[in-house]
Amino acid sequence: MIAPASIQEVMNRADIVEVVEQFVRLKKRGANYIANCPFHNEKSPSFSVSASKGIFKCFGCGKGGNAVTFVQEHEKITYPEAIRWLAEFYKIPLEETKASEEQIQLQQAEESLRIFNEFSAAYFTNTLLHTEEGQTIGLSYFKERGFRTETIEKFRLGYCPEDGSSFYKEALAKGYPTELMEKSGLVKNANGRWYDTYRGRVIFPIQNMTGRVLGFGARILKTNDKAPKYINSPENELYNKSRVLYGLYQSRQAMGKLDECYLVEGYTDVISLHQGGIENIVSSSGTSLTEDQLRIIGRTTKNLTILYDGDGAGIKAAMRGMDMALSQSFNVKLALLPEGQDPDSYIQSVGASGFNEYIKAHKRDIIGFRMEVGMKETENDPVKKSKLVNEIAESISHINKAEEFALQDYYIKQAAELLQVDENGMINLVNKFIRDRIDQDRRQIQQSHSEEALVNLPIEQSFVEANSNAVDESQEWQLIRVLITHGDKSVEGFTNAAQMIYERIDPEMIEVSEAALFYQSYFDYVREHQSLPNIHYFTNHPNEKIQIRSATLLQNKNEVSLNWLKIYGIGSLNGEDNYLNDIESSLGYFELKKIKIMQADVRKNMSQAKESSTMIGLMEQFIALKKTEQEILLRPGTVIVKSLTR
Repeated sequence: MIAPASIQEVMNRADIVEVVEQFVRLKKRGANYIANCPFHNEKSPSFSVSASKGIFKCFGCGKGGNAVTFVQEHEKITYPEAIRWLAEFYKIPLEETKASEEQIQLQQAEESLRIFNEFSAAYFTNTLLHTEEGQTIGLSYFKERGFRTETIEKFRLGYCPEDGSSFYKEALAKGYPTELMEKSGLVKNANGRWYDTYRGRVIFPIQNMTGRVLGFGARILKTNDKAPKYINSPENELYNKSRVLYGLYQSRQAMGKLDECYLVEGYTDVISLHQGGIENIVSSSGTSLTEDQLRIIGRTTKNLTILYDGDGAGIKAAMRGMDMALSQSFNVKLALLPEGQDPDSYIQSVGASGFNEYIKAHKRDIIGFRMEVGMKETENDPVKKSKLVNEIAESISHINKAEEFALQDYYIKQAAELLQVDENGMINLVNKFIRDRIDQDRRQIQQSHSEEALVNLPIEQSFVEANSNAVDESQEWQLIRVLITHGDKSVEGFTNAAQMIYERIDPEMIEVSEAALFYQSYFDYVREHQSLPNIHYFTNHPNEKIQIRSATLLQNKNEVSLNWLKIYGIGSLNGEDNYLNDIESSLGYFELKKIKIMQADVRKNMSQAKESSTMIGLMEQFIALKKTEQEILLRPGTVIVKSLTR
């Protein structure tokens, strides 16, 4: 593991402008730099880099962070890998910390598998290209599929000899232990005899996004009814089939550039499309699409088009994973190829331009397609129709209403019209599925009694309006932004603005867990260092969530209408010229929120009071609280009332 001191040194040395300019051409504009965003397609620049704050922010796609985050996002690598990339760039030697015995054992197991997998991949490729058997059997098969030599080398394709133990003997001669070979799944033992698992098969190495070999897929070439056509590596410290996508290493840059991912079923589909010029393509490696695989795709693009054969099996395969993709806010499309064609055969027959034109013309939104197919199957059967209505409503319920309100509303109206059901009834049915999932999540939490599960509970959005106690998340983040940017400003009666905020804000009023983490981190620093943290403390914070959120908080485009400028003389809701109003506005929200909670408690006590003297005392408390509420509302800059008083 990289020592924290080394990480901090990398953070301190990394110049955001210098780092970004390794990948993007920047233009100076005022105090900042701008460019067309490297993470999504755009014609006018919305990507901004602040040298003084050490952050980048795109106001188009929303991505933001510091130098490490940028390298992570652009190169699609992990946090430690990004630190190592920057350390190499700045020639900074990294100190490794002493790991626990358990961590050491895991690291050793992973590293041993990595080394062995690399040896194995090289062996299989060499056998394919440079041995008589490999050329006669394996290479001939790939050439029949139309794969060129450069394509074979690009995907590191290989072949395992048919005799049964050639690979095992070679690995043993190189000093690899049989336990490691067995864990990798490349050799097995039967009756005391070791043999090659993939004998007589062509080999497809499965790589992670940085190119390292995690495992292997293998296809049999001879007809054998008793043996499966494809077999994959068993799961181990490196390989987890639900968390890998075949072709990701070769496709990730094209996926980001085109802002779209094509998903297919097989290894050869990916390879053929790549060779044909379509490179934004991955495969789920013979498994049903999983949530982890979707998260990996989602790091690069939220536009997913599923390509499958146009037969019944292809349609059913395309439906799997649809709801998961919708719940992760993907824009999911489906394109079925002409009957009798698969992606491999079709691109070889029509070429890249013809393939792309067909997909563009036949790409369908997946819920609309599901309704069309379902209506054909139901005919006039009321039972089948009822089942279809429920299926469509459940799918629509997975669309995040907060982010995709118009899309969810559109599908409800379309479904009600096509399925000939009442629109309000459809809304109620969608809400029922949302509530059922929420209840199920709650039950799981109650069963586990896990605080961590409570923190990580996914927040579902429903058609039910938020009540008066709902958290106004934007106001909570406004407080954190004010604290970071104005904490050191002078305020009459206090050492600084941070002290004023600390004394007037009850931390329990901050309900968004990540915002509360920021608040706590700020004042933990004050207690430890007896000074205020600067913005770089947050933009380079060890917690990656704090880094990314800091970029969003510190880069803003808040502007005020001309009427505000004319009437109040305020040209900005935040900033150096208006920091006092900025602070008071944020404090007012939390003070008003606390007053509302106290009022609710008094009302409850009034409803339970039995003696007149108690009732009178409670009424006096309530009047005093209402008076305080009015005083807060009348303060200059208090513009946060609506969410608390509706």
